[in-house]
Amino acid sequence: MSKNKNIVILGAGESGTGAAILAQAKGFDVFVSDKGEIKEKYKTILQEKNILFEEKIHTEEKILNATEIIKSPGIPNKADIIKKAKEKNINIISEIEFAARYTHAKKICITGSNGKTTTTMLTHHILSKAGYNVGLAGNVGKSFAWQVAEENFDYYVIELSSFQLDDMHHFKAEIAILLNITPDHLDRYEYQFENYALSKFRITNNQTPDNAFIYCIDDEGIMKYIDKVNPQATRYPFSIKQNVEGDGAYLTDETLINININQNPITMTIEQLALQGKHNVYNSMASAIAARIADVRKETIRESLSDFVNIEHRLETVATINGIEFINDSKATNINSVWYALESMNKPVVLIMGGVDKGNDYTQLYDLVKEKVKALVCLGVDNSKLKENFSSAVETLIEAQSMNEAVAYAYKLGKKGDVVLLSPACASFDLFQNYEDRGMQFKSCVRAL
Repeated sequence: MSKNKNIVILGAGESGTGAAILAQAKGFDVFVSDKGEIKEKYKTILQEKNILFEEKIHTEEKILNATEIIKSPGIPNKADIIKKAKEKNINIISEIEFAARYTHAKKICITGSNGKTTTTMLTHHILSKAGYNVGLAGNVGKSFAWQVAEENFDYYVIELSSFQLDDMHHFKAEIAILLNITPDHLDRYEYQFENYALSKFRITNNQTPDNAFIYCIDDEGIMKYIDKVNPQATRYPFSIKQNVEGDGAYLTDETLINININQNPITMTIEQLALQGKHNVYNSMASAIAARIADVRKETIRESLSDFVNIEHRLETVATINGIEFINDSKATNINSVWYALESMNKPVVLIMGGVDKGNDYTQLYDLVKEKVKALVCLGVDNSKLKENFSSAVETLIEAQSMNEAVAYAYKLGKKGDVVLLSPACASFDLFQNYEDRGMQFKSCVRAL
């Protein structure tokens, strides 16, 4: 693309601001438009860089004069301004697609309904420990475009949501990881699971046999659509239920992990993993395969899988008070995340759950809730669906209107040897700014007990 074309960036958060910085560095005319209020830190940066912007409004004549639009992943395609831009045949892309045009670094990209942040952080940890010059981007770390503008990494480990993948067309991941596909964000996909699944598979777009596709063969969602999509990359499956012939990873006798790339295996016991629980065995396998493909030494991989510290708001132990353990899993914004959290619990659970429902099918959790949960604290503006689904599964079900109230109720309901688990299964926007705000409030309330 020649310079001095108009690039309009919709959304001035981390990705939008990063895209603006890169676009300006590459000589484009840049205009940033955010229908909401821009956070002070991003506004200051845009002002310092003399990048034109507007907030609390979308000025159509400016936006629809764009040669290309870089869209925040939070803006749905049904938004009026996006529909109008499409009518004018303006090319609409994601910040990730834009940034990839300007780097020769190798990209290890990770998606899935659950576990992608943990796997992204773990993969980055392994490569960093191996001494690689590696950036962390996408939904975690600093904006990919911002780093491309100001850093010079040889590798990027990038967490990608389906929303980002939807606006990526020519982007190619040298190594792609697809962890799982379970119903999530169906409100953005016309409540059609297939639409969402095919969106996740876009991580394999433009790959060739020289590239790698790492995927879980135990996952029904992946296996249902893999033949339809037919990824062209070299495949590296992983499983905890069956042996994998050739390159990939699998579990033997439910205790020993085998990671085999180019007939040069790594073996570890589950006990040696820093991250416990079945879901984390999957995450560890995926990261280890990616690291081996990137030629990281086996010993470094073993050490990294053993000493990794998990991310904030994902099964994060906050405190133990009078024998009751408090765990912050605020990042669990869908059914499958809560399933994994409960599956890894071996104590009676007081569960704090609720928020903005995204079309959740709670029947998938019923048996596990009945088995593991002694009391349910519903934390949301509308808890009717939770009450309808779980009132017969738990002895006690109560409603709370604030985090302070929820934590106080949970503490009263718990006793020594129990765990209070915040694992909401829902978005946070009814009572909180985001899942981080929800998790921070939980921790603050627990520490105030």
